[in-house]
Amino acid sequence: MAEPELVPLPDVDRDGRARFEHDGRAFAVFRVDGHAVVTDERCPHKSGPLSEGLVRDGIVVCPFHFYAYDLRTGQCRTTDQYRLRRYLVVEIDGALLAEIPPEPKLSWSERLRAHARGEAG
Repeated sequence: MAEPELVPLPDVDRDGRARFEHDGRAFAVFRVDGHAVVTDERCPHKSGPLSEGLVRDGIVVCPFHFYAYDLRTGQCRTTDQYRLRRYLVVEIDGALLAEIPPEPKLSWSERLRAHARGEAG
C-alpha cells in the first residue's frame, strides 16, 4: 500500500475553517481549541459541504440536513450510523501538513454498493 502524502494546509478564515483539494478529493480544515483538524469535505450522510456548515464548540453541523459531528473525535452526534473521517495533522518546520492516504481502489460491485448507500464511490 502506498504511503500517505503530506499536504500543506491552507490558512483558515476568520471563522476558523478552510477547504482544499488534493488528488481529486476535497477536504475541510477547522480550528478547534487552537489546533487544526482535517476531515473529508463531504458529510458522510448525503455529501453536504462541511466547510460551509455551522461550527461551534468543536461541533460542525452540515448545512444540508443538519447532521452534527464532533470534530475532536469524528463521532456523529445525530446518529451512530455515520462517522466523520479525520486525518492526522503534523507540523514540520513551522508548516502544518495533513497526512492524506491514497484513495482505496474499489471494485465495480463495491462502487455500486456505495452508490446505493448514498456514498461517493
